[in-house]
Parts: sequence; structure tokens; C-alpha cells
Amino acid sequence: MAFLSTGDPDVTHSASEGRCYLYVLPCAYEDLLKLGFSRNPLRRLGELQTRYYEAFDLERAFLVETETVRDARDLELRLRHALREHQAPAPLSIRHEAGGHTEWYRGAYAPLRDQAQSLGALGYRLHAPLRDWLAQELLAHSDALYAWGASVLDALGGDPAQLDAPALAALRRKVLDTLDAYPALDLTLDSRLPEALSHWHRARRG
Repeated sequence: MAFLSTGDPDVTHSASEGRCYLYVLPCAYEDLLKLGFSRNPLRRLGELQTRYYEAFDLERAFLVETETVRDARDLELRLRHALREHQAPAPLSIRHEAGGHTEWYRGAYAPLRDQAQSLGALGYRLHAPLRDWLAQELLAHSDALYAWGASVLDALGGDPAQLDAPALAALRRKVLDTLDAYPALDLTLDSRLPEALSHWHRARRG
């Protein structure tokens, strides 16, 4: 996500202490899914695909919460071994710079869901569907979103209409990718953005 910091155990070397998540992310329009682990699944989703709320089936996606990175990594490794015959190439829509081109599987959702249910019975916390967890995470980062929106407005001299200029197409795309997540998850933006930017976004969404 544009307003969140970077760095994650699945893409960088981090200390193993602290809560972590095993994630299973089925694609929305084909029988492919991504398996991995992350301390910040919201940020990881945005790294994999900026419009993650369209690319992944958030009703079927889920998380298994662990107490340490090592625990999540060990779970992922065990599941990877069990899914060797399901390995598949990553879809072309996944951002190359995210480093997310491994641990993709075809036809593996049912066994992974069964494994998650078994882990839940052992005391692991299962977050399913992922849509609900993501909505709560977005709400928890409302202050960061407002500050990010204010910085965007400052860069535009207070006039969000400048985002419609062809020269700012990349920034416009980043802003829309970030803000469109909220209505996609049935959340409102009005009180979570500077008024001018909120009005611009509503107008662009029709």
C-alpha cells in the first residue's frame, strides 16, 4: 500500500519474534493461488498487485496467524512440500519487483483450506474470509492514510485536479489504486482523507 512502510520477512531478513501470518491468496479469475508468509499481509498484497482487491478472491483468501515468523515459515515450508505436484507459474499480473513469482499453485485451494481448518483446531487463529480482516486493517491505518493524502495534496499545490494531467498519470494511478480499495471493501473515505482529495476521488468513481 502506498501509505504503508516497506520491509517484510518474505522479502527481507527480519527478526523472527513477533506475530506473523501464513497467507493463501486465490486469484479472482483463474485456479491459481499464492502461498506465503508475512508480518503485514495488507502491505504484501499491495506489493504483489496494486489492485489486490480485484486480482484476488478475498472471500476465499485467508490467513493463519502465528506467534513468530519462524512458525509461519515452517508452516509454509511444510505445505510447499505437500503441494509440489500443484506448482504453477505466477500470473503475468503480479508485479515483478515484488519478488512474488514463487510459491504459486494450481488446484491446491481445497487441501490448503483443509490444512487451515486443522491448524485452527490446534489453536492457531484463522482469519477467513480475508476481506473482513483487510477492512479492519484499513480502518486501523486511517491516520496514516490521511497523512499520505495530505502529502499528495501538498505536492499538487492543494489542487487534486492536477492529477488529471497526462504528465501525472503514474501518480494518478497510484492514488486511485490506493483509494479504490476502500469502496471495494465497503468502507467510506469521506472522513479519512482531506476533503478536496475525497471529493476528487468520488467524482472519478462516478
